[in-house]
Amino acid sequence: MQIEEKDEFVEHYKFTVDRGQELMRMDKYLLNLIQNTSRNKIQNAAKAGCILVNGMPEKQNYRVKPGDYISILMPNPPRDVEIIPENIPLKIVFEDDDIIIINKDAGLVVHPAYGNYTGTLVNALTYLFQDKKNKNGDLLRPLLVHRIDKNTSGIMVIAKNEEAQMTIAREFYNHSIDRKYWALVWGDFEENEGTISAKVGRNLKDRLIMTTFSPESEHGKHAVTHWKVLERFGYVTLIECQLETGRTHQIRVHLKSIGHPLFNDETYGGDQIIKGTTFTKYKQFVKNCFELIPRQALHAKQLGLKHPITGKEIFFDSDLPADFNAVLEKWRHYVKYKEHEDL
Repeated sequence: MQIEEKDEFVEHYKFTVDRGQELMRMDKYLLNLIQNTSRNKIQNAAKAGCILVNGMPEKQNYRVKPGDYISILMPNPPRDVEIIPENIPLKIVFEDDDIIIINKDAGLVVHPAYGNYTGTLVNALTYLFQDKKNKNGDLLRPLLVHRIDKNTSGIMVIAKNEEAQMTIAREFYNHSIDRKYWALVWGDFEENEGTISAKVGRNLKDRLIMTTFSPESEHGKHAVTHWKVLERFGYVTLIECQLETGRTHQIRVHLKSIGHPLFNDETYGGDQIIKGTTFTKYKQFVKNCFELIPRQALHAKQLGLKHPITGKEIFFDSDLPADFNAVLEKWRHYVKYKEHEDL
């Protein structure tokens, strides 16, 4: 068996059944092969269409035979970390029996990890869900399929049962989720829209940050970001980014790679004055902007997907947070009055 791809919340397995394999129910067969799983999880994966045999979705009672090529998409097993329920206020956009849509505030970490075992979105949802059961009668717990960086704000979807989690994971893997972000970036663009296609992976010298690699490189994973200009301010530009893939820090790294790092992105160099004048007043102006939005200027604006159970197309839009709006207004004021001021 070979693991083809393993992202933060998704594993993709592919393998060919041995020649000497006797006929066996698929769920039983896979249970013997995949670690840290359960028959129920495998059955939910099959129900969600996440198990393909010879290119076609098959149910859990399919009997595998020698030579079958099996491809499986499954959410990663949860880390063995105790989740402490915490009463953290959340902005709930939508909720039903299967999913919950959150408009995440900047500064909120999505899931517990080294250095952030408490105070996360998962802790908040665990508190919200405590003592409640899902439609399958299991204790309700948040099931992640994607994340947003700590200092990025905006729309997220979280599953409330395994079937929903599997189905949404498949949508993310197939790039059929419609995700649009708004970003304020340094510099102006010659074109009104474009596409960045460059592999994204861990920086080879600093594993805490990401970087881009050429298509020929053995490092990084395929990543595509489409962008278009929404508003020009001369030295900075408001753009919309549509993700085709969802790699860690993808938008931030892609835009840095073409010379347009996000405004006030400390990790990728956007917290310096990259474009503009040398006038003291301009430097003070930018410093004031950084104080208005003390984070990277990135917001997950829109999310569109098929409901994991009903199949209905659903769409969510969110307002820009106050800090993002404030810095945009400041730049609009700058553009309007810069001809009359020593900026």
